[in-house]
Amino acid sequence: MIKTLALVIGLSAVLTTAVAAADPRSSDAATETYAQYSLMFEKSAGQYFAGGTAAGQWAWTPLSATESDISWGDPTAWPPKSAEHFIHDGDWVLLDGYSDGAGRPLTQVQRVTSETIGDANCNNMQPLPSNGGRQHYVRWTIPTTGYCLDATGTIKPPNGSTTVNFRHLQKWLPPHPCTNPYYSSQTCITQYEQWWDDNHHPYSLQLTRTVELARGLGMAFTNRTTVPLTWNADGRYYWHY
Repeated sequence: MIKTLALVIGLSAVLTTAVAAADPRSSDAATETYAQYSLMFEKSAGQYFAGGTAAGQWAWTPLSATESDISWGDPTAWPPKSAEHFIHDGDWVLLDGYSDGAGRPLTQVQRVTSETIGDANCNNMQPLPSNGGRQHYVRWTIPTTGYCLDATGTIKPPNGSTTVNFRHLQKWLPPHPCTNPYYSSQTCITQYEQWWDDNHHPYSLQLTRTVELARGLGMAFTNRTTVPLTWNADGRYYWHY
């Protein structure tokens, strides 16, 4: 299950008081937040297409003012029995772990043993102070320059009976114009990521991809995957439920 979750690892978190007073679709990069691109604190959903057919679906399930689950799966077999749990804390969105479905207790707890942050080229990497071992997944306030995050750690069930070792390398890029086959004149942030683990196989690279999140639309606006295979998908339908 963890490997499947790793391959769909997605993105996430609640507007601060100062930002909440502003238009959540504001184009002011100095005050934009990850929530305006991910829509993680809205009952939002979308479908992405590959080769002219629906390749997958995502949906956010807000749980509180600071916590939200995202599910990824087959739109013909919805809802999926998996979700990622994210927490907004200060200027960070933290990845806490995975469950058997949105709103359910964690069945796999993810904790980092090392985290560093640097520039968009992953230079000048510096340690990040721990926040209960949760992974610093993305900055809450969108910075005007790109940055790199490199996390290593473990994924375990609550009873600690098994252990999967992982590494998650990310590069986040600031807002820029973007298009896909279905939408033009959008604004996106970009996440480049690589994921390694040893879940039922020798420790190795499992995923390399670049995805865009579109402001006001949400996740998976574009997906350009190169590992484990070359695969492209684009967000086509977005809605609130």
